[in-house]
Amino acid sequence: MTTVHLAARSQTLPVDVPTGVLVGGDWSPASGGGTFEVHDPATGDVLIEVADGTPDDGLAALAAADDALPAWRATAPRERAEVLRTVFDRVIARTDEFAAVITAEGGKPLAEAAAEVAYGAEYVRWYSEQAVRVGGVVRTAPSGANHQMVLRRGVGPALLITPWNFPLAMATRKIAPALAAGCTVVVKPAGLTPLTTSLFAEVVREVLAERGLPTGVVNVVPTSSSSALVEPLLADPRLRKLSFTGSTEVGRVLLRGAAEGVLRTSMELGGNAPFLVFDDADVAAAVEGAVAAKMRNAGQTCVAANRFLVHEAVAEEFSAGLAAAFEKLVVGPGSRPGTTVGPLIEARAVDRVEEVVAQAVDGGARVAVGGGRPDRTALPGHFYAPTVLTGVDPAARAVREEIFGPVAPVVTFASEDEGLALANSTEFGLVAYAYTRDVGRVMRVAEGIESGMLGVNRGMVSDASAPFGGVKQSGLGREGGEAGIEEYLESVYVAL
Repeated sequence: MTTVHLAARSQTLPVDVPTGVLVGGDWSPASGGGTFEVHDPATGDVLIEVADGTPDDGLAALAAADDALPAWRATAPRERAEVLRTVFDRVIARTDEFAAVITAEGGKPLAEAAAEVAYGAEYVRWYSEQAVRVGGVVRTAPSGANHQMVLRRGVGPALLITPWNFPLAMATRKIAPALAAGCTVVVKPAGLTPLTTSLFAEVVREVLAERGLPTGVVNVVPTSSSSALVEPLLADPRLRKLSFTGSTEVGRVLLRGAAEGVLRTSMELGGNAPFLVFDDADVAAAVEGAVAAKMRNAGQTCVAANRFLVHEAVAEEFSAGLAAAFEKLVVGPGSRPGTTVGPLIEARAVDRVEEVVAQAVDGGARVAVGGGRPDRTALPGHFYAPTVLTGVDPAARAVREEIFGPVAPVVTFASEDEGLALANSTEFGLVAYAYTRDVGRVMRVAEGIESGMLGVNRGMVSDASAPFGGVKQSGLGREGGEAGIEEYLESVYVAL
């Protein structure tokens, strides 16, 4: 095995990470010899260069996954479970290293990065426990004429396309159930944050090699040209599964490509999460939950609260409390002690947030706190101040579009029905949040909300043991929980 490490330029990574293409257990340069740059979002400087995988690299990775499939599928579920459990232990043991890489390439404060390591590793542990629970069925047919046997097996080689905002957790949420089910994988990490995923893949490769198992089970191809890499893979009959986390726009394109091969698909797509605060809510608790739901990774999460829909009776109190809480947040490089809000991922993300805020203000919104970039002399990277907007027009872009930044637009409503209608007035339906002390209202909201997940009096919902996914334009399928492994399994019916 050759591990390729390309030289960093302006900053040395705090951890040695593989920067090549991983195919069949070997790290190598891209077949075309090309590289692309990974930047530090806290400074905008080049952090390191990574192998720029080509379509040939992608097809070689798929061939390696296909070659490894028979042996991995035949590996006892207990052995697959032990592989995953060992990987979990090693990731946890290296929490500081993984967190340092997450912060370096993604900008998260170190405490948040460490929390991602714990969260991401939990998917590996959960699916190590699920690997031995994939069972079949043997029964007598209702007619009594014969017996029925239903076997479960992995669907085959899977292409996993991960986003940049959780480079460990989004990889583990896909890789772990795939491996537990007996599938092999090709991972295309996000070009903005490929390093963490590669470091995780190296841990998996090491564990597989130590146990004498095929190292082609997990293959990784970073690239700066996603469509060029993915299109031939979707057209290859050896590929049997596609899992993607990202925008709805890209998801539609991938679904069209997957349709030609009739691939199994899992799609975790865009969101526009409503955060409902009813008139009977504990406002202080709602403010605390709002900060948690909005400000993880500077608002750059698919489950970030995007629209704060607040009953008019408590809107002033909530808005003032949220503005005060935002004002206490500390913006800075993720590696700096005391930082609670890191940079946005790239310059165009800041530009877009500025446009959204300006449009809202032009439409009559008031900036309660924030509303611009911090001093660029002190913070030259991609930063934007935590911002609360009040009096926002429901038709504003800040309400209609996923902001993906540290901006909280507040819209008021006068009744429960109006609040729920506002919450559902979007094509998206990933997650929603609701604060109320009325149990009956909780049930009405749960039954009426058009989203795949609902947080009640809490600002965090995701858990490795629970199904994660949305409805409407927010995607297909579920990740996490028992449902997550089902996405990688097929049934074979045998009549006896």
